[in-house]
Amino acid sequence: MARIESINPFSELAGTVAVVTGAYGVLGKSACLALARAGVKVGVLGRKREKLDEVVAEIAAGEGEALALPCDVLNRAELEASLAAITAQFGHVDHLLNYAGGNRPDATALPPERQFFDLPKEGLQFATDLNIMGTYLPCQVFGKHMADRKRGNILNISSMAAYKPLTRVVAYSAAKAAITNFTQWLSVHMAQEYGPAIRVNALAPGFFLTEQNRFLLTEEKTGQPTARGKTILAHTPQGRFGEPTDLDAAMLFLLSPAARFVTGVVLPVDGGFSAFGGV
Repeated sequence: MARIESINPFSELAGTVAVVTGAYGVLGKSACLALARAGVKVGVLGRKREKLDEVVAEIAAGEGEALALPCDVLNRAELEASLAAITAQFGHVDHLLNYAGGNRPDATALPPERQFFDLPKEGLQFATDLNIMGTYLPCQVFGKHMADRKRGNILNISSMAAYKPLTRVVAYSAAKAAITNFTQWLSVHMAQEYGPAIRVNALAPGFFLTEQNRFLLTEEKTGQPTARGKTILAHTPQGRFGEPTDLDAAMLFLLSPAARFVTGVVLPVDGGFSAFGGV
């Protein structure tokens, strides 16, 4: 009888090199640790050096390899310096994970005290720039490196807000819809112009508790779900908020050789939220 070979596509990620933007956020940090456990060398990218060093130290404690890349994703010169630093250390970059993003209260309409009509330009601009330009620019800088090598993976972060605009979060919803469209566009552009071994996909997380949305979903004093949080849970068939490791498994799949024929996909990781019709 022929021997059945076991398949572990994640093992083939070992030795590859990834850059993760937003690397010390709740989801970004979890992604960095999951990559390191899979044997990936990780460039952890973000603005605050001390927080990057904490992630690097945690990876090193698990005998992984990582490099802190202090950088603002809205600054092309700093992104180019980060590319130079990681290629000097590890030789090249195989994967770009665009976890930088988020929202803030003054880009969120909460009538009657915070009307849409009164939201300041600065708040709206922040959410738009961070989520859209904070993805475009890393894709330009690290994507050019991949185009030159004719291989690589780009993984963007979309949202449930890209499927249907969520009440309250006006700028964030519009920005994440743009990321879904951009992911599809870039997947075609990279494959046709620079080689089919360059893949571009995105994850669309359901509702995970992060520093940006915690104030909307849970009560500050009790930690219990707010009215909005309860509504979300009622519309999530699995009845819970996501945990970072839920997203990590999908991330590893999309970067792995198991997904070599998958590009231009936006994969929901949402406990069924996007499938639920409300009745």
